Amino acid sequence: MNIVESLDLHGERAAVRGNPSFVWRAGQNRRLDMIIKWGLADRNRVEQILVDGCGVGMYVRALAPYADHISGIDIEGEHLALAASNAPGALLGLAAAEQLPFADDSVDLVLSHEVLEHVVDDRRAAAEMVRVLRPGGRAVIFAPNRRYPFETHGIYWRGVYHFGNIPLVNYLPDPLRNRLAPHVRAYTAAGLRRLFIGQPARVVHHSQIFPGYDNIVQRRPALGKWLRRLTYALEQSPLCGWGLSHLLVVEKVKREGMARG
Repeated sequence: MNIVESLDLHGERAAVRGNPSFVWRAGQNRRLDMIIKWGLADRNRVEQILVDGCGVGMYVRALAPYADHISGIDIEGEHLALAASNAPGALLGLAAAEQLPFADDSVDLVLSHEVLEHVVDDRRAAAEMVRVLRPGGRAVIFAPNRRYPFETHGIYWRGVYHFGNIPLVNYLPDPLRNRLAPHVRAYTAAGLRRLFIGQPARVVHHSQIFPGYDNIVQRRPALGKWLRRLTYALEQSPLCGWGLSHLLVVEKVKREGMARG
């Protein structure tokens, strides 16, 4: 049995910690373009990039050409073992997002890709991203949108975890939603920005994006490509607020420029 086969892909641990992207597809290419655009801020290259919650290292590998030094941390040792083979030469470490093993003002770009919803203390994890950034450095954050019609992490029903995309869960009042999905957060736009209030950071971009539909494209190419065209067009309309994920970009500033909600 190889490492991937031994991972708990749809079980209790995966529910709490999430699963990384094991296969690089069109959706990841699109997100990488967004990371480069917003994270590098017109620079071709930076000194230090950190992938905060790097999983099996797919984004570490993709971002390596844009940094003198590329690093990744994750809380799962099995994921890091795969990351070491996917991104040889990267500095990888076992660590939690709430306590990053980096000095203050030492990183130019932090990527947090669908990680904040799983951490124990998301406010502390946000503060850690800002702490390690150099002034002018940026954190690019993808996180689940509360307004998306499906809870993509599955739910607990009568004490049993059910994997899959469950409709309308995120539209329930908090007490009901949190009983069904106590293992994962979904953020409103204001709630995500609120994590950075009081931090020396300013919001430079905040939008919502729709999924890549890679699985649908693989099974039914015409339908999948039509969905991509339709929903990607919606990102330029008021309906963007129902996208799958938030894309939030914050930039570290001097103390007088602290973020507001």
